[in-house]
Amino acid sequence: MSTADLYNAVARVGQALSSGTRLKMLELLAQGERPVVELAGVAGLNVTTASAHLQALRQAGLVVSRRDGRRILYRLSGADVAALVAQLCAVAEAHRPDVRAELEAALPTDDIRLMDRAELLAASDAGQVVVLDVRPGEEYAAGHLPGAISIPLDELTERISEIPADVEVVAYCRGRYCVLSHLAVRLLAEHGLDARLAADGILEWYGDRVPTATSPR
Repeated sequence: MSTADLYNAVARVGQALSSGTRLKMLELLAQGERPVVELAGVAGLNVTTASAHLQALRQAGLVVSRRDGRRILYRLSGADVAALVAQLCAVAEAHRPDVRAELEAALPTDDIRLMDRAELLAASDAGQVVVLDVRPGEEYAAGHLPGAISIPLDELTERISEIPADVEVVAYCRGRYCVLSHLAVRLLAEHGLDARLAADGILEWYGDRVPTATSPR
């Protein structure tokens, strides 16, 4: 094999990442393993399309699968895949003005206060904040920040009384591009709570091997 062949082999990983849909699917798989039907539903795809994308990702070595009875469960092939997706997003933001513009249009933060990872982990360890996981319950069960409480976004209005009114709340979700935590912070603020947005989420923490906890399903 020549070095040209080597680079071409590596480039196949890049080809698998050259789809926004596949990047979103990798973010979803960073939350925990899923069968194709469930993944398709969450990603807003039909099963045939989701299966085709998963095969492309599996051929590139980015996802693996296992059989669970009649189901085939898919997951990321390693934490380094999550790190790769997070780094790809960071590089795109740093060097492409159009990506920054799209990010600000889709997820504006002018009216939201951010809390970076180091501050969040320190405040959580010290019991100074309520860390709120607003993802669906099954994603929380698969892995969450230790000490975080689970209130899915679609239950937040009804359960907002469960959150202490005199403590700062920091909401997080699937990753930096996840809209759930943005919506949660605004909802909390509308109800008079002191709320901030975690600067990143499970995708980035998994990629950097930040310790997480699991819950019984």
